[in-house]
Amino acid sequence: MGLQDTVSAERLHIGFFGLRNAGKSSLVNAVTGQDLCVVSPVKGTTTDPVQKAMELLPLGPVVILDTPGLDDEGELGYLRVEKARQALAKTDIAVLVVDGTVGLGEKDRELITELENRKIPYVLVQNKADLVTQKEPLPQNAVYASTVTGEGVNELKSLLGEFAKQMKNPKLLVGDLLSAGDTVVLVTPIDEAAPKGRLILPQQMVLRDVLDAHATAVVCQDTELAQALQGLQRPPRMVITDSQAFGKVAKVVPAQIPLTSFSILMARYKGDLQALVQGFAALKGLQNGDKVLICEGCTHHRQCNDIGTVKMPGWIEQFSGVKPQYHFTSGGEFPSQLSEYRVIVHCGGCMLNEAEMKHRMQQAAQAGVPMVNYGVAIAGMHGILKRSVELFADIAALLD
Repeated sequence: MGLQDTVSAERLHIGFFGLRNAGKSSLVNAVTGQDLCVVSPVKGTTTDPVQKAMELLPLGPVVILDTPGLDDEGELGYLRVEKARQALAKTDIAVLVVDGTVGLGEKDRELITELENRKIPYVLVQNKADLVTQKEPLPQNAVYASTVTGEGVNELKSLLGEFAKQMKNPKLLVGDLLSAGDTVVLVTPIDEAAPKGRLILPQQMVLRDVLDAHATAVVCQDTELAQALQGLQRPPRMVITDSQAFGKVAKVVPAQIPLTSFSILMARYKGDLQALVQGFAALKGLQNGDKVLICEGCTHHRQCNDIGTVKMPGWIEQFSGVKPQYHFTSGGEFPSQLSEYRVIVHCGGCMLNEAEMKHRMQQAAQAGVPMVNYGVAIAGMHGILKRSVELFADIAALLD
C-alpha cells in the first residue's frame, strides 16, 4: 500500500531511543534521507517525541519516532524521559542508539531489560563509529554506524527490514471468515457524528478486507437495511454494523444470519476479544460512585450527542441502574495508574497501532481492572452479546 492509503495505525512503528547526544536524531535523518529532526551538539535538543509517517525502503510504510534522551535531567527532563518511555507503548521495533566511543551505560542496559520484558525486538547501534578506534565484534542485532561517513546505515536498514518480515501480521479483519462469492452487508449510519464525505476508518478497512476476499459488499444505512436484505437473492454471509445501531439492526436481521460490528472486528484484529468479552461482566456489577474510565484512541470535536461522553454513560446507567463517576481520555492519553477504576470502556482503537492497544490491555490486566470495548459493551447492554460473537465459536462458548 502506498503512502496515501496506509494510515499511521497500520504502519510499522520504529522508535529511536538512547541517551542525550548519542546521535539519535542524526541517525534518524541518515536512515530516512530527510531532515526530519533538529540536530545540534547541545544535549537535549530533542525535547518531545517526533513522529513522522513515511515510506522507508525496504520496509514500506512506517512511522518513525525520535525520542528525548533517557538521561535528561531536572523537572522538565523527567517529563521528557516519561514521554520517551510512553513512546515504547506504540513501538514495534526499537533502535537503541549508543555513543560508540562510550559504550553501554546503566540507562541503556535498563532500557534493554525493558525491551526484552515487553518482547519488543530491537537493534543496538554503536553510533559515531568514525571515532571508535577499536571495534569489538557485535551480536547479530547490533551494528556500528556513522552519520559522518555513512557506515552501517544501510546495514541498519537491512536489519530493520529483517525484523519487519518476521512481524508481518497475518491477521485479517474479516477476510478469513469469508469465501469468494459471499455477500456481506455493511450497515453504516450517516448521522451528525459521521465525517462529511467519507466513511470512518473501521468501515473503510472492513470494506477493503471484504473486497480482498473476493466477496461482495452491500453498503447501506440502518434505515435502508430491511430493503437491502429483501433485495438480495440469497441471505448474506453476515451483517456488520456500526455498534451504535446494534439494537435497531438486531431487530431487522433474521436470527439465522450472523451479526457483528466493526468495533468487535477491530477488537479481534488489534486486541484480545476474549478478554474484552469477559470484561463486560464488570458493567453488570457497577455500584453508585464506581469510577469508570472511558477511552478513545482518536481526538475529535465532541458533539452534543457524542458516543463517548454522552451516549455511552447513558447506556451504562440505563443498563446498570446506578450512577458511576466517569473519567474521559482521548488520543495518546492513558492513565499510568488504573487501580482506582472499576472498569475501562475503550473504543475500537482504529487510530492506535496494535502494539499500543495491546499495551493498554496489558496495563489494565496488571492493575486487575476489566476492560471492555464499545462494540462488546453496546452488544451486551442490548442483550445480544452472544449473537454478536457467534462467528467466533471459541468466544461464543464463553457465554454459554
